[in-house]
Amino acid sequence: MSGIPQWLVLIVAVAAAVGAVEVVRRLLRSRLGERWVLARPLVRRCTWPGFATAVAATVNSVWEPAPTGGLERGLDLLMIGCVTWLVVQAAYAITDVVLDRLIAVEGDGNVRARRARTQIMLVRRVATAVFVVVALGAMLFTFPAVRTLGAGLLASAGIAGVVVGIAAQSTIGNVLAGLQLAFSDAIRIDDVVVVRNEWGRIEELTLTYVVLRLWDERRLVLPVSYFTTNPFENWTRHGSRVVGTVFLRVDWTVPVDDLRTELYRYLREHPLWDQKDWTLQVTDVHENGLVEVRALMSAADSASAWDLRCDVREHLVAYVRDRHPHTLPRLRVEERPAFQAPTRSGFADRDGQDGGDRRDGQDGRDGRSPFDGDGVHGGGRRADGEPHEARPVGAPGLRDGQDPD
Repeated sequence: MSGIPQWLVLIVAVAAAVGAVEVVRRLLRSRLGERWVLARPLVRRCTWPGFATAVAATVNSVWEPAPTGGLERGLDLLMIGCVTWLVVQAAYAITDVVLDRLIAVEGDGNVRARRARTQIMLVRRVATAVFVVVALGAMLFTFPAVRTLGAGLLASAGIAGVVVGIAAQSTIGNVLAGLQLAFSDAIRIDDVVVVRNEWGRIEELTLTYVVLRLWDERRLVLPVSYFTTNPFENWTRHGSRVVGTVFLRVDWTVPVDDLRTELYRYLREHPLWDQKDWTLQVTDVHENGLVEVRALMSAADSASAWDLRCDVREHLVAYVRDRHPHTLPRLRVEERPAFQAPTRSGFADRDGQDGGDRRDGQDGRDGRSPFDGDGVHGGGRRADGEPHEARPVGAPGLRDGQDPD
């Protein structure tokens, strides 16, 4: 055995290790592996980490490099990295099986399933971070200089932790907020929420950010701390069932009973109605002479409720237009006789002219102008029927029995 070159032994050992991993992979993909639920996830996630770990372990066990060279330390680092990679992927493969089963849950158990999915996804991210940190620590301790400074690093860990905490305050806050959201059940994967007047579903929930898939396929990315410091709407907090409304503004003459009957007939034939809640009510009277009619109906989820609302609105608009066109929105204008200003004498002449302002410019009482040519007010009769003489305009009145001269 001493005459066999070491590099040949290494090649044979590596080939044998790779062949063993390939045999295991083929067994898991065969019919024998179909009986085991973990077979396909392990093959999908652990094939390349398995090959890398087998090669690294074989080289470490067979190869004998010089004790003073850096190749030995490099092989140790490679071994630690490959093992960490394999462990993380195996953990993801196991959790994938659980997540796939939770996705298939529908009905009343869907809320609990989405809660479990959210928590599992966050926990495995935390576990991955822990594995990576431990692997980095193990890699650092392969260096003798770091090993001798271990006591000093532990002593200064408290001060370093304070400094890092102050510098990364927002990041640490987001991480803690992510854990709070996951285990307080405030939001879950696939929850329907309204944030900043945007409707969407929770597509991804991490320790630092949340991704919302909006109704038009846009993505809204928000920090996790936003959901712990700002109000938002969660339409699927306790269930996915949603009640939708449709508003119509029509004339006062609308037959509400006929409209209600037509709504119920249409809902019974619609596949998106969950056969539970519906009603039609007059909810308001506007100042412009229109009444507000509200149609209410329930659906299994928010997407179905939106489509159902649109269909009901289109049907009711067509029904009112075709069957009751006289109830379409209209504005009423009432015409009244023209307003006549009061005359100086308090009434108008029979011919519609003012008794004190004739078309001929005369006073109308005796056929003369109210003022004669020399600025003297025309004469007339007193209240007792006796005539009185004219006097200059602006002259003071005369007392009884006093001569005008």
